[in-house]
Amino acid sequence: MGFQENIALSQFSNYRIGGPAKFFFKAGSLADIEWAVAEAKKRRLNVFILGGGTNLLFRDEGYNGLVLKLALNFLKFDGGKLMAGAGIDMAELLNFAAKNGASGLEWAGGLPGTLGGAIRGNAGCFGGEIKDLIVSVESFDMENSRKITRENPDCRFTYRSSIFKEKDGKEIILSAVFSLKKGNPETIGRAIREKIDYRLSRHPMEYPNAGSIFKNVDLKKMPKEFQVRFAKSIKLDPVPVIPTARLISEAGLKGVSYGGAMISPKHANFIVNVLDAKASDVKKLINLTKREIKKRFKVELEEEIMEV
Repeated sequence: MGFQENIALSQFSNYRIGGPAKFFFKAGSLADIEWAVAEAKKRRLNVFILGGGTNLLFRDEGYNGLVLKLALNFLKFDGGKLMAGAGIDMAELLNFAAKNGASGLEWAGGLPGTLGGAIRGNAGCFGGEIKDLIVSVESFDMENSRKITRENPDCRFTYRSSIFKEKDGKEIILSAVFSLKKGNPETIGRAIREKIDYRLSRHPMEYPNAGSIFKNVDLKKMPKEFQVRFAKSIKLDPVPVIPTARLISEAGLKGVSYGGAMISPKHANFIVNVLDAKASDVKKLINLTKREIKKRFKVELEEEIMEV
């Protein structure tokens, strides 16, 4: 057992962007995680926990520490309870739920990344959120080298956040238990495919991307004049929000590019890698967008993606 060295992070990023990790380790069990964390402490290395790499922007210079890739991929459904490892891809989780007639997660059809990332950011779409169905989450506290099991209320889920996000990488999500209803496998599968088809038709999946760059804007944070102006665009996410894509479109930023990156003409809240973009290209467009939206609509955009 040992760390790999100088591993290109671009191969683990949906963006296909990123320099090398100084050290890299794939953990398939709790024992692997415990060993890697202990070894990182001995070497005084910073540790970054990598899931599916779907909402990350790895820097061009790479990561000067240990990138710990989670491969906790077990699935079990028993008596209405679905138990899943944090490293499982959301697509695989949903496929398993459909085959077993476990209903409740259909809204997540097409949601990229792993379960751990979805829990950390309380992922949501089409009116649903991960928090709605979670019974408990098990995690590993890196500072104290101990397992923690939290019931749903103790996870402090809020809009696109949780206690795990607040702890900023100090805990590794290991697994979760969901409470799902029994349903018809064909009906569940059809509902999931409908969401996938919707995403494919609306999102620029033909280019490497990291999903939505910015969170949608909480309606309460918008000045009154713009609440009125964009009243017809308000949606529940599940709190009332104004879609950031609408603001970016109104600002005339669709199709704006820098280097190899471009604000997607198909969906303005996506910055896509159209020509071997660098992280610095994407960052330039992020900063430009934030400046323009603040100037025009007097609101600060918050990134949904993480820069590492």
